[in-house]
Amino acid sequence: MKHIEYQTVGTCSRQINVDVDDNNIIQSVEFIGGCEGNTHGIMKLVKGMDATMVKDKLKGILCGSKGTSCPDQLARALEMLDQGK
Repeated sequence: MKHIEYQTVGTCSRQINVDVDDNNIIQSVEFIGGCEGNTHGIMKLVKGMDATMVKDKLKGILCGSKGTSCPDQLARALEMLDQGK
């Protein structure tokens, strides 16, 4: 099992905690802060999905003029997890 506590940048959420199993399947995602309905929706949607697929689908999604979003920050967290950080 791989785990990351990712400090977000440029979003209302402050941190994302992610657990991915040895088969690259997301077991849990927790957003600290952010829009509760949106972040809970993301958490429910991605649980049980392949982390690479989630990363590819969510990377680059923007929230207004912020230059990032909670989904994009999740993709960045998954990239860091891939790099073993």
